[in-house]
Amino acid sequence: MVKFSPSSGKSSSVQINRRMFLLTVGKAAVFLGILGRLVSLQITESKKYSTLSDKNRFREWRIAPRRGVIRDFFNSEIASNEKVYQLHITPENTSNIDQLFFRLKNLLNLSDERLLSLKRKISKQKPWEPIIVSENLTWSEFSRINLFLHELQGVEPIVSVARVYQDHSTSHIVGYVSEVSSKDLKDKEYLRDMAVTGISVGKNGLENKLDKDIIGKVGFQRYEVNAYGKRIKQIKIDKGQEGKSYNITIDLEVQKFTSNLIKDLAASVSVMDIYNGDIVAMASSPTYDPNAFVHGINKEYWDYLLSHRDKPLLNKTISGLYPPGSTIKTIVALSALENDIINPEKSIQCKGVIDFYGEKFHCWEKKGHGYMNMRTAIKRSCDVYFYEIARRLGVDRLSETAKKFGLGQKVLDGFKEERSGVVPNTKWKKKYIGQNWYLGETLHSGIGQGYYLTTPLQLCLMTAQIANGGYKIKPHLIIDENRKNSLRDYIKYKNENPNIPLPTDLIVANFDLEPLFRNQENINFVKEAMYASTNEPGGTSFRSRLKDKKFMFAGKTGSSQVKKFTAAQREAEVKQTEIAYDDRDHALYVAFAPYEDPKYAISVLVEHGGSGSSAAAPIAKKVIKKVIERDNLRQNQKNNIGKDI
Repeated sequence: MVKFSPSSGKSSSVQINRRMFLLTVGKAAVFLGILGRLVSLQITESKKYSTLSDKNRFREWRIAPRRGVIRDFFNSEIASNEKVYQLHITPENTSNIDQLFFRLKNLLNLSDERLLSLKRKISKQKPWEPIIVSENLTWSEFSRINLFLHELQGVEPIVSVARVYQDHSTSHIVGYVSEVSSKDLKDKEYLRDMAVTGISVGKNGLENKLDKDIIGKVGFQRYEVNAYGKRIKQIKIDKGQEGKSYNITIDLEVQKFTSNLIKDLAASVSVMDIYNGDIVAMASSPTYDPNAFVHGINKEYWDYLLSHRDKPLLNKTISGLYPPGSTIKTIVALSALENDIINPEKSIQCKGVIDFYGEKFHCWEKKGHGYMNMRTAIKRSCDVYFYEIARRLGVDRLSETAKKFGLGQKVLDGFKEERSGVVPNTKWKKKYIGQNWYLGETLHSGIGQGYYLTTPLQLCLMTAQIANGGYKIKPHLIIDENRKNSLRDYIKYKNENPNIPLPTDLIVANFDLEPLFRNQENINFVKEAMYASTNEPGGTSFRSRLKDKKFMFAGKTGSSQVKKFTAAQREAEVKQTEIAYDDRDHALYVAFAPYEDPKYAISVLVEHGGSGSSAAAPIAKKVIKKVIERDNLRQNQKNNIGKDI
């Protein structure tokens, strides 16, 4: 038997009460903790969880903007936008991406290569970021997707816009757009906030130059979604802002006409207003289809463009580099006159060849031209005469004049693909080749060979500045609505009033009055000699002349040597048509028109065309006639620029 003492009973009671107290305190602590958490959730953290709830409840889709339209001088659309049907998917909204891709493969006939590419793309981006499965669905494909949409979790058919190019003749001018790359994001800071699904970026040409302004501003759509991420209600929409549109100086009708003339050649044609630098036409052949790049170029076409002998992707007008050949004789003559090297009436005998320190320098005329003064030497393009002039002048003074007139430098602002070329001199050779200059190299420079490399646009600019009387202009493609075309008025006023101060309205005109000459009579002499070359018997482009004074032009032929003739070939009088295509000379021609009232300059290049007189001048003749025929239309349109019509 166990005995209980009063003291032991008391002790037991105290223990029980203590347990009850601790239990009560514990319950109270838990209750207070829960209460405190509830207070925290309801008061202090309500905003945080409300925001998280909204994120789960609301979704925002960014909208790619419409690019601005590019139009020609007469408002014809060159680059615009068209409605396209696209298919987007959001990876986080589908439970089984592989199953979805299998279904889409059957519905859209997607290749395994395309599916693999999409999977790689998904792995590199966030799950809530949509990707484009197809950028340009047919209406039939778009309808089929919508028919089975209830089975395609995470899929969204989209009606969007994409770039479209109206004509291939302007491909090298306008360029093309394509998907934004990592390099684009690195190089162009403004794109980092705009890299949304469906946006394209300009890769070259005007599309690249104007991209920041023409691309527009991104918009957005905000939706309420259900627990499965499906849109149930549109909350807000901001359509963004369409990019800025531009008119350019190109006459699309002249551009098409010119492009068609040279479509079967590797060639370039440039036409420029000699007073304001407006580029009326700038064609390069062969060309390419810029639409092929918009939705991703296929491998077959890409391989064709890369392997083509005549390089369709190359803008020959600003990226092709060629020795100027005899077209530079206008600059050699002008430099000699400006530096008082020779009296233009003094004759030099051409026997067909000269021997200079043991090296033979040949004239294109094997038997020689006889005695030539400067005018006749330009007219008949006598090489021996210009060997001698260059020798007396020296390469450094020739280089100075050539650079003044735009050779050896980039002349078109903002075109990353433009190349500067080479105008050699003694310092250039020492710097880039590490050798001293040889006098024989000066003779080669006198006929535009040796180290000389120019672009066709540079030659057009050179000719334009000779034609306008020797005043500096800047070639451009973008129309400036505020620009005044007063250089023509200035020249006219100066010629008619040589001793009277310039009126204020001409002084403030938006053009550079920088003269490129010391004596304007020298410019006039060269212009008259170019007239003789085209319009007098014996001139190298006489067969391409236009007798009507309305169209009459003055020009200079040139042949750019690709491979030097051997002595045996020269002795056998081998013709350009009898040698391998890749070894034939490039054909060149520069001119301005109309002769009595100059307005436009032109340069023509035909790769491996042989003679400038036979291959390039006939093209120039046709283009000049077309340009002059449309001159009145252009002048009327010019007068309306900046006005509300």
